[in-house]
Amino acid sequence: MKSTRRAFLKATGLATSSLFIPNFLKAFEMGNSSFNGKRLVIIQLSGGNDGLNTVVPFRNDIYYRLRPKLALGHDQIIQLNDELAFNKVMTGLADIYNNGLMTVINNVGYPNPNRSHFRSMDIWQTASREDEFLHTGWIGRYLDNECAGSCQAHTALEIDGSLSLAMKGHEVKGMSMENVQQLLKMTDDDFTLKVAHSDHHHEHEEVEYLYKTLRETVSSAEYIEEKSKLYTSKEAYPLNEFGKRLKTIAKFINSGIDTSVYYAGLTGFDTHAAQRGTQNNLLRKFSDGIYAFVKDLHKNNNLDDTLIMVFSEFGRRVKQNASGGTDHGAANNLFLIGGGLNNPGFFNESPNLMDLDKGDIKYTVDFRQVYATLLEDWLGSDSEAILNERFDKLNVIRS
Repeated sequence: MKSTRRAFLKATGLATSSLFIPNFLKAFEMGNSSFNGKRLVIIQLSGGNDGLNTVVPFRNDIYYRLRPKLALGHDQIIQLNDELAFNKVMTGLADIYNNGLMTVINNVGYPNPNRSHFRSMDIWQTASREDEFLHTGWIGRYLDNECAGSCQAHTALEIDGSLSLAMKGHEVKGMSMENVQQLLKMTDDDFTLKVAHSDHHHEHEEVEYLYKTLRETVSSAEYIEEKSKLYTSKEAYPLNEFGKRLKTIAKFINSGIDTSVYYAGLTGFDTHAAQRGTQNNLLRKFSDGIYAFVKDLHKNNNLDDTLIMVFSEFGRRVKQNASGGTDHGAANNLFLIGGGLNNPGFFNESPNLMDLDKGDIKYTVDFRQVYATLLEDWLGSDSEAILNERFDKLNVIRS
């Protein structure tokens, strides 16, 4: 029986490479990029970041009563308004907020929240209902929707060694890479280069598709490598993995690579025990990295056309546990950062700590409303076709 392209590529081993070569190269078959000049950068805080010790309700007595040892005192915060403050380690983020470049959306979640890391992350990445199991991600379906004859491989890039479910569509998938050097190394062998730079065509469809895959992989690598030479950042990024990832994204943006969506993450937020020190270190990494990234884009006049969304799969419970930490919760805060925001600041009300859902913050904003807003008002796409349902948009992006 004649094998399918997918089966053939899987057998060759290419389908499981860190570049997801055959997946993202479907886009190359379709022609030129549909890049509209707007870039969306998605930052995932994995593990369930504690939103209450990130955006602190410092005038709320319930917060201090339920967290007698974990709550942040007035000397451990940066006040933003009469009710809310940032954790004191987030000086860079506070500067971004005070310069009108951030919108904080409180109480973001979904109905019947799931407190499993894996399931909740799947829900966020696929934009599914809590009782629905999808095998494609919301950005992947955006690619499917936009790439009918117009996308290139690098339309969506994840700066990591593997590709998140969020980036996988039915027909088109994002491309994952750790850095330019790793991308080039994947294609730097005599056979691959010989095939890539030849006009040879094979009579068998599967072999010809493999040759085409190799040619287009090298083409993508060479394009990114050549374009990224145009810019070298002079900004001082933190010397950690998260800082390196943001520096790579800034290099690509400032070099003019026509990528619509970037995806990167920071892990370690599952703070069941000894939360204070662990979370503070992570929030400092996050804040310092984003601060350098925003400065880099601003200096190169690329901030107005870049929108950063920061999310975590769930928040933590309001009450501290016996181990100096917090357990898995539900609704959380979400950050939008960039130069194209409408009325930056706090978008909505603070969490209501007097009205909890089994000890957790109740959601008042469905995360898919945020997605619908980004898809339509920023990326110019059809959110209903991508999310499989119509969600009310939020008035957060400048028209």
